[in-house]
Amino acid sequence: MPLQSPSRVFHHHMLREIYEQPSAIVRTLEYYLDLSGPVPRFRDDRLSAVAALIRHHPDLIIAASGSSRHAGLAAEILLEDLAGLVVDVEYASEYACRSTTLRRHPDNPSPVLVLSQSGETADTLAALREAARRGHPTIAVTNVHGSTMAREATVDLATLAGIELAIPATKSFTTQLALIVVLALLAADERRALQPAEIEERLAALVTVPTSIAAQLPTWERTIAALAPTYADARTFLYLGRGVHYAIAREGALKLKESSYLHAEGYPSGELKHGPNALVSPEVPLVVLATVDTDDPESLLRYEKTVSLLYDMREQGARVLALANAGDATIASLASHTIPIEPAAEALLPMSEVVPLQLFAYFMAVDHGVDVDRPRNLTKAVTTE
Repeated sequence: MPLQSPSRVFHHHMLREIYEQPSAIVRTLEYYLDLSGPVPRFRDDRLSAVAALIRHHPDLIIAASGSSRHAGLAAEILLEDLAGLVVDVEYASEYACRSTTLRRHPDNPSPVLVLSQSGETADTLAALREAARRGHPTIAVTNVHGSTMAREATVDLATLAGIELAIPATKSFTTQLALIVVLALLAADERRALQPAEIEERLAALVTVPTSIAAQLPTWERTIAALAPTYADARTFLYLGRGVHYAIAREGALKLKESSYLHAEGYPSGELKHGPNALVSPEVPLVVLATVDTDDPESLLRYEKTVSLLYDMREQGARVLALANAGDATIASLASHTIPIEPAAEALLPMSEVVPLQLFAYFMAVDHGVDVDRPRNLTKAVTTE
């Protein structure tokens, strides 16, 4: 099927760029994977330098800001769970202000990976330069060829989202997620954490994601456009997710804040009862990521805990918007509204999950009369600290 209707007219850059995500992910995957054979393969010409760093270092530091930091949080989970790397995620704005003492391997400093849509973000650029000054090899994931970070890093890894005109990041975020999955599987291959056959299977599943997102987008748009007005009276939202989905909950909350000027916070689902539950009321709805990979025992455990939490929230009278596997009657019975997500492997679900959250932020903004492409007080690239 076509990844985007060529005749569609979009009233805002943000909605058009949401719809451009399948094509942007395809470009990114084609850049790093050889898709010409019966199974996808890593492209050595694009990945050999980062593969060498992964081979020679047992850990990684990630520094980023905003949406890119949420991609870094997802990277932490995937690199640790799939490849056994030890990963720390820092706020880029804090990294350069912390001790210069090398915490591990003083004779073999950990690589520092920075993520930035523009490659010019002041805090992240300062973190990259400080890492280099301390002797760390550096990796830059950016969406702009020839950006300062791309030029100064030891290894330059580009995403291929294309020009993003709306200030809220959409396709630049999902292409970061796609590249992160590639890196996690590359690390698993280099560290022999997964068998070659499993890596091939996971790569094959990865390349199906853009088509899956494209197929679901029209339904998501219709569903969310209809339900967004029912949340017009909300004064704040709590976004909840477990494991890698916590990173997406954080990103969903950020999208809502910057796009619609509504307050929102992202929490690990298990933390709700450790304070935030005091806020839950009809005016403070929950947005709960409740998808599951039924072939993954850890994902099933997280799902069961989420179901238990939703039972409690129903008794409490909470208003819940849930993202759940298509056909999941259990979640549908516990939530006020449910957005269906086609089942996928745990590591791939974030790329699909974030898209309806972007759409929810978009329609909430439009319903509140916000110029969604140019939110107040924000710029596309924060170039001053």
